[in-house]
Amino acid sequence: MYANRGIQAYRKDSLKSDLAGADPHRIIQLLMQGALDRLALAKGCIERRDLEEKAKVLTRAIEIINALKDALDRSYNPELADNLDALYDYMTFRITEASSKLDNGIIDEVMGLLLQIKGAWDQISPEDKQTAYVTKESERLNGA
Repeated sequence: MYANRGIQAYRKDSLKSDLAGADPHRIIQLLMQGALDRLALAKGCIERRDLEEKAKVLTRAIEIINALKDALDRSYNPELADNLDALYDYMTFRITEASSKLDNGIIDEVMGLLLQIKGAWDQISPEDKQTAYVTKESERLNGA
């Protein structure tokens, strides 16, 4: 029990450290990983029939997915942003359904979708990230 608290404290400190120096790209990666972690925890809760903890971790997963949705930038590629927005809505709907049905298969589906998005996000090259940052900063400075 005490070891678990220590692990939780370490993870919180590690996350705070990651976030302190993180660029926007890394923050999105951390959010995606956080949602995946919560979904994995929820699967264990469903297997153990720990309904209280299941509700907590799935609520947190939905909050993280909503944060990803809020972070979408429609100025660069509106169609892509709209598609991701709809996909995030679908994920939250399916998570709610998985919670009520205690269905790990649905959670696996959502995890698969999120892993695909994260995989694409992880493939963005440092050069492309730098180009995006320079473009964004230029737009901000020019009032665009």
